[in-house]
Amino acid sequence: MSVTAPAPEPAITVTANPSTVSAGGTSTLSWSTSNADSCSASGGWSGTKALNGSEVTAALNASTTFQLSCSGTGGTTSRSVTVIVNTTSSSAFPLRTEAGKRYLIDAQGNPFLVHGDTAWSLIVQLTDAEVDQYLNDRQAKGFNTLLVNLIEHHYADSAPRNAAGDAPFLTANDFSTPNEAYFAHAASVIQKAADRNMLVLLTPAYMGYNGGNEGWYKVMTSNGATKLRSYGRYLANRFSAFNNIVWVHGGDYSPPNRSLLDAIANGIHDVNTSWLHTFHGSPESAARDFIGTSSWLDINTVYSYDTDLSGKVRAQYNASSMPLIMIESRYEAESNGSAQYVRSHAYQSLLAGASGQIFGNNPIWHFDAPNAPFAYPGTWKTALNSAGSTSMQALKSLWSGRAWWLLKPQDSLVSTGHAAVAQNGSFALAYVGRTVTVQLSQLAAGGRSVTARWFNPYTGMYTAAGTYATSGSRTFATPGNNGSGSDWVLVLETSD
Repeated sequence: MSVTAPAPEPAITVTANPSTVSAGGTSTLSWSTSNADSCSASGGWSGTKALNGSEVTAALNASTTFQLSCSGTGGTTSRSVTVIVNTTSSSAFPLRTEAGKRYLIDAQGNPFLVHGDTAWSLIVQLTDAEVDQYLNDRQAKGFNTLLVNLIEHHYADSAPRNAAGDAPFLTANDFSTPNEAYFAHAASVIQKAADRNMLVLLTPAYMGYNGGNEGWYKVMTSNGATKLRSYGRYLANRFSAFNNIVWVHGGDYSPPNRSLLDAIANGIHDVNTSWLHTFHGSPESAARDFIGTSSWLDINTVYSYDTDLSGKVRAQYNASSMPLIMIESRYEAESNGSAQYVRSHAYQSLLAGASGQIFGNNPIWHFDAPNAPFAYPGTWKTALNSAGSTSMQALKSLWSGRAWWLLKPQDSLVSTGHAAVAQNGSFALAYVGRTVTVQLSQLAAGGRSVTARWFNPYTGMYTAAGTYATSGSRTFATPGNNGSGSDWVLVLETSD
């Protein structure tokens, strides 16, 4: 007599990112199932749900539990996740640096991971309603930083005018005649970012690639350093109320005339020394290499399209303990900027010692400007859910769930790929694209055993990979295609 095995019960995984939000914030719920035919939601959400998917919650003003029940031939299973709403003040700003620490520190004394999106034309190209739409989406996806031009010379429908028709200067190209209407709108955008606990990397006068017509360098030259220093003072007074700004000088150019670059930075410093400053130079450059020990440089940056970005970042990490971020690499949907390519540069940077990185997407960075340099499908609104954006959301969940500031580059951990190990040996991360041999003995300081899991850098889901002694070496085979490429992150966590 044959016996038919009972059908397996449905299995459900449901997560919320972020799991804690400020009042009025949103979270993205993600879920996956197996052995299920149908799912329904209850608690903080309702209705029939797909077997796998994601959904942004409504604005939350109280801690809320979201339950998902799924049924199949093997029965019904329920799982839930709770999003905690923090009703106390939790502003991250202002940020600061401390000697010997390789990361920025927020107002609560916590390490601040720069997890950014490039939005160069945000202030000039979008209406107020569109600004809200963009910021709500990026906040929900875990971005906490935006790279933005304060004044846009080229990439906008009516540059340098904003969407309301306001020009930055009352007299065209005269930095000594700022237009209050324009800068009031800019202030409103920065305030919207502050309301969402987002940092604005603000470029006061984007110089432009090779000092050409994309930016303001030629106009800055005709204005001269004295006017530019006065402009810097104006900005310091006009934006004195905002502590969520880091000033980014330069802009795709390492200028031959340093006096123009220094003038605006020094003008801001004349009025307010509490803000942090950094530099965005020509491609294949680092801020510290060009600026040196200038009194206004607080954060080092790397800007590179090199496939092996890790080496560029590691060189800066080894040269100085100044906080370091990867400020630009190839953008998604430009040239060969696939989702796997852009996340490869993000992981390379963070595992090589950077304490943050900035993602970019075409057309989001210019918001459908008519003179964009690369063709693109759809619109900036459809691009919000690109595979690259999804990958950055997964990256944030991986990093924010552990003490990332303890990581030190250690590629010798793996036979191929990029890796970093926590200074106390408690965990390690390795970004790989094929079968890899891991020197588990390098984790012995963290404990006698190590639990391995594969992290999918596209979906944010984990797959168990076993528990082993922290001795010798072991070969791990990746699970295969991740839905957006062949790359994976091996997560190793030690214990006694």
